[in-house]
Amino acid sequence: MKKRALLLGMMLTLAVTSVGCGKKEADANITEPIYEESSEEAVAVMVDNESIALPHYGLTQADVVYEMMNSTENGRITRFMALVKDWETLEQFGSIRSARVTNCILAAEWNAVLCHDGGPFYIDEYIALPSVDDFNGGFSRVNNGKSREYTEYIVSGDLDKKFASTGASKEYNKYYTENHFKFAKEDTDIADGTSAVTVDIPFPHNGSYLTYDESEKVYKYFEYKKEHVDPQNGNAQLSFKNVILQCTPFELHSWGDGVYDPNGYMYYKIENNKGTGYYITNGKAEEITWSKGGLTDNTKYYDASGNEIKINIGKTYIALVPDDAWGDLVVE
Repeated sequence: MKKRALLLGMMLTLAVTSVGCGKKEADANITEPIYEESSEEAVAVMVDNESIALPHYGLTQADVVYEMMNSTENGRITRFMALVKDWETLEQFGSIRSARVTNCILAAEWNAVLCHDGGPFYIDEYIALPSVDDFNGGFSRVNNGKSREYTEYIVSGDLDKKFASTGASKEYNKYYTENHFKFAKEDTDIADGTSAVTVDIPFPHNGSYLTYDESEKVYKYFEYKKEHVDPQNGNAQLSFKNVILQCTPFELHSWGDGVYDPNGYMYYKIENNKGTGYYITNGKAEEITWSKGGLTDNTKYYDASGNEIKINIGKTYIALVPDDAWGDLVVE
């Protein structure tokens, strides 16, 4: 049985000291350091981002949200992968859709169970790896008046049932890698940063952009020319403290004799690679570089001096922007 390490505390925290007699080093959750042992787990959930799938339920409860183009077809439509640590609090989340190879790679990096419904056949070799685990389909159907492909959600109790029925472990395993992010000890501005009040991402299908709310000190997310709201949580707008943009090379999935996936499904070349990007917070941006080793190695982000950046405590949005569209990115 493959075991999945789902506790994300030390992947995302400052170094902390041991607490209490006989206790292990303190864990921390995704969005802020805590100084006590934690039994909280995380999942990485694939969320459909076609306009008909809106509104998304529960997305404001995610700690980290990835957005990336799913395909070169359909206006280069994007899909979300949402990391949720406190999944036991979810009442309705989704809707759920299929995964791609890049999602398997990123879920493994976070040591999280990938929750999806299907995917192209070539994800199977990744799903079969001992460092990748997943819950594939079989979540709840919600009658929302839409066609069946838009009706699958994680609802209360679904994940408990999945863990119980599959025997998947909620404990760390040998593939667990700590300190995914470093956090600043207090809210910190980017020294000598350039203005980043508007972040317009070159995702043409849905037109993703974020605007800085100075009063709340967060970036609010918009797509399809409107606010992205969450009816599961009082129609709160999806907002982030940190925004990370990665200029990412890609190719179309192919197999044998140069035969490419006719659906235009994209594979982002993030393993054993590096590139450039931006870190954005508190209305300012700085140029960064990123690098990642193998499948389970964390993606690391560095400033112009080569030091690993420290991000502010809070929710984080990460966009993998194809390198052929990077020149159309607007940060101002």
